[in-house]
Amino acid sequence: MHIADGILTPEWCILWYALAAVFVAVGAIQISRKRKINPAYMSTVGLMGAAVFVISVWHIPVPVTGSCSHPVGTPMAAMIIGPFPTVVISAIALFFQTFIGHGGITTIGANTISMGIMGTFTGFFTFWILRKAGASIWLSAGMGGLVGDLVTYVVAAFELAISLHPGNLLEWWGIFTVGYLPTQIPLAVLEFGFTAAAIQYIATHRPELLKWWLVK
Repeated sequence: MHIADGILTPEWCILWYALAAVFVAVGAIQISRKRKINPAYMSTVGLMGAAVFVISVWHIPVPVTGSCSHPVGTPMAAMIIGPFPTVVISAIALFFQTFIGHGGITTIGANTISMGIMGTFTGFFTFWILRKAGASIWLSAGMGGLVGDLVTYVVAAFELAISLHPGNLLEWWGIFTVGYLPTQIPLAVLEFGFTAAAIQYIATHRPELLKWWLVK
């Protein structure tokens, strides 16, 4: 994640931007609709945007990838405000993080794909599936945080490999993934912990905050 400018080839930067834009547009429409139903929803969106920014700005450089490792926070946000709105706040967070040396303008699309879309949706659906299967809220949320965190970096590794070494994609995908793992596995465990704690606390004290993503 936080792939810097000058690493991905221009054609891939454009493609990732185009794909990310579709999800951002859907998310913006959902936020607008939910705001009309409940104006207080925007306060929660703003809070989650700040949380994602702070959680994902703390980073550990990964020299072999030209990127860095860090928690993402997007699975937790998706459990509270919904996955599509989380894509929007992720893109905004990534934009502002470029001004403090994290990521790049040309790679916002790619970084949104990995953290804001793939990390968000896999984390959210892990939570949803485990809850449907009868798992506890804290375990479902924690696993959602862990899975979404790790998937973010597997996808980032794919973005690097397909752009830089398309002729040997699988080998370099593996190399980049392995480059992330020593730092990312402990961070994913950390994400399990704070996601489980946050969602369990909200479910106990403010359960209404976990219902707004169900509004279409």
